[in-house]
Amino acid sequence: MTKAIQQQDVSVLSAAKHGLVYLTANDWTLIADKAVRKQFKAGEQIIQEGRRTHGVYLLLKGSASVQIPTQEIPPAIGVGEVCGEISFLDEQPATVNVVAKEAVEAYYLDRPTLQGLFELFPHLGSRFYHSLAASLSRRLRELIKEAAGPQPASAKKSS
Repeated sequence: MTKAIQQQDVSVLSAAKHGLVYLTANDWTLIADKAVRKQFKAGEQIIQEGRRTHGVYLLLKGSASVQIPTQEIPPAIGVGEVCGEISFLDEQPATVNVVAKEAVEAYYLDRPTLQGLFELFPHLGSRFYHSLAASLSRRLRELIKEAAGPQPASAKKSS
């Protein structure tokens, strides 16, 4: 991968509103240097329910749908967002399928690569896990809000 492409990727990832928000530009540069770039066609599975991911994917281009059985409209993830993080965190099989809605390019970082980076750069590990926690918290809040349905205007004011 050329330095220009890597710099463009770092710019995309660091600007993402719903990405790993606590990572610095230097963190992203370290990650981009170690990541494997993967491509998925529209309709192709990125994450398969019931299988361990052994790492995380960071979307660089395109979008994917998170197929949650209880959701009529699958939530989407886009550029800068992570997937595979639940399986990565608990080392259990993935809880859902994540399918490319269109052509997707993503960085893949496996556990040994990330652990090696975290050993060399402990503050990167701290920011990485803080970012994952923030991302999971945001997604859980969105699911709870959606499951609760529309709230009366009076309930919105007291929140």
